[in-house]
Amino acid sequence: MHTSYYWIGYFQANARHKRVNWNLMPTITQDEIAAILPSLQAWQLGETSEGEHLIAASTRYAYRLGDPDYVDAVKLFIKEEQKHGNNLGRYIDKIGQKRIKKDWGDTLFRKVRYFNTSMELWTLAVIVVESTAQIFYQALKDATHCRLLKDICTDILIDEAPHITFQTERLAIIFEEKSNFSKSWRKVVYKHFFHATSLLVWHAHKKLFMAGGVTFDMYVKKMQYKYNKTISAITAPPADHRSIIFRYEH
Repeated sequence: MHTSYYWIGYFQANARHKRVNWNLMPTITQDEIAAILPSLQAWQLGETSEGEHLIAASTRYAYRLGDPDYVDAVKLFIKEEQKHGNNLGRYIDKIGQKRIKKDWGDTLFRKVRYFNTSMELWTLAVIVVESTAQIFYQALKDATHCRLLKDICTDILIDEAPHITFQTERLAIIFEEKSNFSKSWRKVVYKHFFHATSLLVWHAHKKLFMAGGVTFDMYVKKMQYKYNKTISAITAPPADHRSIIFRYEH
C-alpha cells in the first residue's frame, strides 16, 4: 500500500518518459482503419475528459480524511489520461481522419460522472474502465502493423497497470472502513457493476476487439481474471490502512 505522496512522485517521474517516436510515419492500411477507427475515435474522446467532477469528489473525500495529497495525485492521474487522449488524437490527425465530439458510450459515462459524488463509485468505475482499457489497447496494438500506433498503445499499456493499482489501493481503503454488513452487500454490487460495465464496453467495441484477435469468450475470461484480482485486493487488504495513509514520505 502506497501513500498519496508516493503516487505524486510516481506520476511526476512517469511524465518525464517519452516513449512514442513521433518521427515515425503511420503505415496503417485502409482495411485496418476501417476496422479500428470508430473505436479509436470513441476512446480518444473518452481520454480527454477534464476530470472536474472527479477532482471535486476527491477534494471532498481527501479533506474529510485528512489526506490533501490525494487531490494532487488524482490531478496527476487525470493529466496522464489526457496524455493518452492527446496522443490518440495526434495519431488520428496524422492518418487524415477526424476526431469526434460525441459518442454514446462517452455520453453515458459522462452523465453518470456528472451525478456521481461518491468517491467509492468513482473509484470502482475507473477500475473497471482501466481494466477494459488494458484489453482494448492490446487489441488495438495487435490489430495493425503500424509501428507508430503500436508505440502509442505500448505507452498507454505501461501507464495502465499502475493506474489500476492506484485506484484499487484507494478502494481497498474505502472498503475497509465499512461495517461487515455493508461489506457483504457491496461485494455483490461491485461484481454486478464490474461485469455489466465490461459487457457494455464489449458491445461498443467488439469490432476492434475481434480485429485484435480477442473473441467474446477470451474477453470474458480476461475480465473475470481482472475482477478476481481486483476484488481480492479490495476485500483482503492490509490490516491498518489508515496508519499507511498518514505515514507520509516527505
